[in-house]
Amino acid sequence: MSGIYIHIPFCKKACHYCDFHFSTSLKYADEMVEAICKEIKMKKNRIPGQVGSIYFGGGTPSILSQAALQKIFDTITQNYQIDSNAEITMEANPDDLTAQKLKELKQLPVNRFSVGIQSFFDEDLTWMNRAHHASEGENAIKRSQDAGFENLTLDLIYGYPLLTDTKWLSNIDKAIELNVPHISAYALTVEPRTALAHAIKTRKQIPVNDHQSAEQFVILMNKLTASEFDHYEISNFAKPNCYAIHNTNYWRGINYIGIGPSAHGFDGQNRYMNPANNAMYIDALERNKLPEVIETLSIEDSFNEYMMTSLRTMWGIDLTKIANDFGKDFFEETMQNLRGFEDKDWLILEKDTIKLSQNGKLFADHIAAELFIIKE
Repeated sequence: MSGIYIHIPFCKKACHYCDFHFSTSLKYADEMVEAICKEIKMKKNRIPGQVGSIYFGGGTPSILSQAALQKIFDTITQNYQIDSNAEITMEANPDDLTAQKLKELKQLPVNRFSVGIQSFFDEDLTWMNRAHHASEGENAIKRSQDAGFENLTLDLIYGYPLLTDTKWLSNIDKAIELNVPHISAYALTVEPRTALAHAIKTRKQIPVNDHQSAEQFVILMNKLTASEFDHYEISNFAKPNCYAIHNTNYWRGINYIGIGPSAHGFDGQNRYMNPANNAMYIDALERNKLPEVIETLSIEDSFNEYMMTSLRTMWGIDLTKIANDFGKDFFEETMQNLRGFEDKDWLILEKDTIKLSQNGKLFADHIAAELFIIKE
């Protein structure tokens, strides 16, 4: 079933590493909610069947009031058929998940939280310019569970200068101890035009160490798989049958619509991209115009995207699908490209499926790029 992604472009603070689209001012929050609701209505014909997942990302969706979120949910339910078992996820920061906020969110259809923990050490959170304290992270998870929200995922970050291997193990252990069914962990990347990039450029911070990131990724894989988490996507680990439905559909090429500034959508052949500009987004919808740019994927684009996303998952690349969906030439060139990895232990061939070995997971992007097919 198709999905709906809704981008809420507001945050309390700007994390030093973040390059997502957001504003720290809520001045135009009401106008933004109105625009989001209008876009939801205008795109209703793009999902003729049932919706299997809804994902509120950002920014920080939990920063919105109960009334604002209720208005968005009402607009969705009035215009789409929502499956009775739909996964409805909201990204949240720990400091937002107070007892009162959880009571309010319990009145909404939300049944899953993605909580931005990042670290359980205050010095790390200060370095990142996060809005919460370490104790709030643990307490937010426990409060959510006590309120009946058991389908939780928490985010962690590794590979930054302050994070020793001992601290990283402690973060992982704490996440396991909290008994959440899903953990997402990301290597810190230095994105252009972020405060972190500027600090590194001006030598106020030391650069990120790729070797450290790789070592800590191996620690993560070993620790979580030993604790019976499935490593089902490069950055995502879950207990069996607790995989994130919405994000899994991204990696498996399922259709979804994107709502909100900077949001993307996909219908199997075309990508729809909204501008990462709040004023432009609101203005277009006030004029009853969709503010999107449309990109039609070529067969090479579709193939390369399939290689990139599938290789990242535990399901791997389906060689039969390549032959059936992309044709003989793509299949034969893929088999030729795979021969370049025969002397490495990066890939595993199981029947007609290519998967990454644990060593291969350290080089996933490089391997995918080597398997891309570029036609002149």
